[in-house]
Amino acid sequence: QVQLVESGGGLVQAGGSLRLSCAASGLTFSNYAMGWFRQAPGKEREFVAHISRSVVNRYYADSVKGRFAISRDNTKNTVYLQMNSLKREDTAVYYCARARYYSGGYYHPDEYDYWGQGTQVTVSS
Repeated sequence: QVQLVESGGGLVQAGGSLRLSCAASGLTFSNYAMGWFRQAPGKEREFVAHISRSVVNRYYADSVKGRFAISRDNTKNTVYLQMNSLKREDTAVYYCARARYYSGGYYHPDEYDYWGQGTQVTVSS
């Protein structure tokens, strides 16, 4: 079965950096676009970043553009999220997700069919 396992979260001071990883198994990884979402307490899950299966296309939420970078290594079945210049408002549980095979979209959670368990990112001032 498909499994997505995130790692790399933690506590960091504002202005610092973290790199999240998401290791995928049980799928032909290179056939699927992947995304990152986050959810803060009391808020809905929101889109963060998306990368196409061929790495040609990358999309970001306006709130993270210029600070976060999504990448993937199809030889390692892993997608990454490099987060720089972190702010307190970036505090959330971060989830990676597999895009539906025929999905043409990337922004809404319904465009994704498998999710990891999440990793906590806490940014302190």
